[in-house]
Amino acid sequence: MVVGRPIPRIDAMEKVTGKARFADDVSFPGMLHAKVLRSTRASARILRLDVSKARTLDGVEVVITANDIPGKNACHVVEDDQPFLADGIVRYHGEAIAVVAARTRAIAEKAVSLIIVEYEDLPGVFHPIEAMNDDAHQVQEERNNIISHFRVVKGDAAKAMGTADIIVEGEYSTNYQEHAYIEPQGATVVPNADGSVTVYTTCQCPFYVQTGVAQGLGLPLAKVRIIQTVTGGGFGGKEDYPSLLSGFAGFAAVATGRPVKLIYTREEDLAVTSKRHPSVSRFRTGVMKDGTIVAQEVEYILDAGAYVTLTGVVLFRGNAHAIGAYDVPNVKVDSYGVLTNRVPCGAFRGFGSPQIIFAGETHMDAVADRLGMDPLELRRKNALGLGKRTMTDHLIEESCGFAECIDEATLASEWEAKRREYDAQPLDVHKRRGIGCATIYYGVGLGATGKVLDKSGALVQVHADGSVLVAVGTTDMGQGHKTVMAQFAAEELGIDVDRITVIEVDTALVPDSGPTVASRSTMMSGRAVMDGCRQIRERMAKLACQKLGCDEVEFAEGQVTPKSGGEGMAFDALSLQCWLELVHLAASGFFRTPATTWDEETGLGDVYVTYSWATDIVEVEVDMETGEVTVLSIVAAHDVGRAINPMAVEGQIEGGAVQGMGYAMMEDLVSENGVILNPGLNDYLIPTTKDAPAITPIIVEHPYSKGPHGAKGIGEPSLMAAPAAVTNAIAHAIGARVNDLPVTQERIVRAIKGR
Repeated sequence: MVVGRPIPRIDAMEKVTGKARFADDVSFPGMLHAKVLRSTRASARILRLDVSKARTLDGVEVVITANDIPGKNACHVVEDDQPFLADGIVRYHGEAIAVVAARTRAIAEKAVSLIIVEYEDLPGVFHPIEAMNDDAHQVQEERNNIISHFRVVKGDAAKAMGTADIIVEGEYSTNYQEHAYIEPQGATVVPNADGSVTVYTTCQCPFYVQTGVAQGLGLPLAKVRIIQTVTGGGFGGKEDYPSLLSGFAGFAAVATGRPVKLIYTREEDLAVTSKRHPSVSRFRTGVMKDGTIVAQEVEYILDAGAYVTLTGVVLFRGNAHAIGAYDVPNVKVDSYGVLTNRVPCGAFRGFGSPQIIFAGETHMDAVADRLGMDPLELRRKNALGLGKRTMTDHLIEESCGFAECIDEATLASEWEAKRREYDAQPLDVHKRRGIGCATIYYGVGLGATGKVLDKSGALVQVHADGSVLVAVGTTDMGQGHKTVMAQFAAEELGIDVDRITVIEVDTALVPDSGPTVASRSTMMSGRAVMDGCRQIRERMAKLACQKLGCDEVEFAEGQVTPKSGGEGMAFDALSLQCWLELVHLAASGFFRTPATTWDEETGLGDVYVTYSWATDIVEVEVDMETGEVTVLSIVAAHDVGRAINPMAVEGQIEGGAVQGMGYAMMEDLVSENGVILNPGLNDYLIPTTKDAPAITPIIVEHPYSKGPHGAKGIGEPSLMAAPAAVTNAIAHAIGARVNDLPVTQERIVRAIKGR
């Protein structure tokens, strides 16, 4: 049995020894280096663009502007509104205007400095609430700033509010969050003799890149091959953006007939690539004196930045999770995506859920405060469970470990004793401690509006020596995806994991498998790998039965043996025999998502196939003079369906909790009039190992019948409860609440003084 065992990562050695080849390690003879000229305005008309001096600089091979793009000047993600290169108008600070390719990076940088751009400044809008006004500057001239609107209407929230004993209102906001992946964005594009191109890039979604590059170059998809390089982190930041960057390099490669590499500096990456959407959330909750929530109204607003990118689908997920993991009979939610003249936002771990979960879980504590009720007890009283319906009216029929998550986290954190202890602290002590909680549910997969992409493919090939090659369409960006895929293959074929080789994604080998997002890869690609392996195993079993004189065989521990008992043969020997007797030992596996439903008018339906559940409890200590926070411990209980690799699941829980902690209290990307002022890791602070507290990961298993061996997802849920749990603990410690992320020292001191 391989599934369920803590298998070390199969790609660990190549990474720790430095043998792994990342995007900047790719090199070809005659390769050129690219650099991008970017706008110094957030909203302006380009009056003059003079590239003549750059083109005549020694060592420069080509300068590309919007007029030189061979295909369509639109980087397709969901819509075609974002140009590869600005054509007459710039809409955010740092927008690409031209691309230079030269013999060295230094020459390319010099050439960029020689390009002359003259602007006419235009009005700009830099906050989503301002952008929603009727008289606001329109970021894209041909459309309104409100680009997406989703709703949920269940029951009659307005009428139910009239029956409530108490109504609690609150407004909450969140800022950008930067992905801060280890490896910046980068790609190398190689033009081929037949007119095709091969793109080597660090990415999460190779098929997105294929579509974007093909459109920009005016090529059919079959002539654009994407090979994922070993990827040093993504967290969503390498979902949509690599299409843009790969297009830049592709234009120069096709124009020169030579390979072109484009690697961003860390400062460039921080300044211009996609971020987590800033948000504003408004909650109104009607509750009875016993803690029963009778109605909830929510308005949720996301700042998209200058272009649509993934805003609509990010907003859809946040909209469908706005009420949280609670049984609320009367719901009214309105969610909006809004354009501003800021850096475009995209995917980030949690995908629109962390912002609204922070708001909702902070608000739940505010409700508990008004009731004088224990925050965990309020959550227990209103918790979803089997036989209950989500905010979108989805009946929960299986795989719900929510109550167990709450109970396990409560016990492990000593919640009740510590809550009493910290409640009794005097207000005038120098350092005070607090303990806070947050709960979540998370729809696994892309949901009802993304089901056209919710499939995955796998190529499995058993070789004559019994070794196995696996290629899947979803990527490993450091989360351990390769290892889990190897475990599925090993389990199906009854061999050790070390017999399996899983390669980086190559669009020439597997069908479009959708994006590596939404905690979907284990479930989707896992089932595809299992499908491919089972096809091969069935063919091998037929020959094995002939050789062994039996009706059925089983594959286990490297042996193929009759089910009725008796002597069998080694898997390796059977593989060779199959090869000799022309048995086909390759298969294309495939899996598509189970059915989902959604009504556009009401937002109701079985919006996701299943849900992951979690409870985080955090303990903090706060310096009451400086506002400095030390996170002492995090207990995180997660229902993952089935832990395919418990060690990897624990790693995801720990990593996500720390990233959520950073989002809560220190990650502050400062933007003024659309300009990011701290594009560097010296000024944009993220948690380090020294900041990480003691973390207790708790794995809860309530298998999902359609998941591979019962598995659901863990990658994104691991972050989502942490921000509110941290800030609720801070509020408990200081006796005041901060409703805006990040909860910086300055905000904490102001809250203490205003208490």
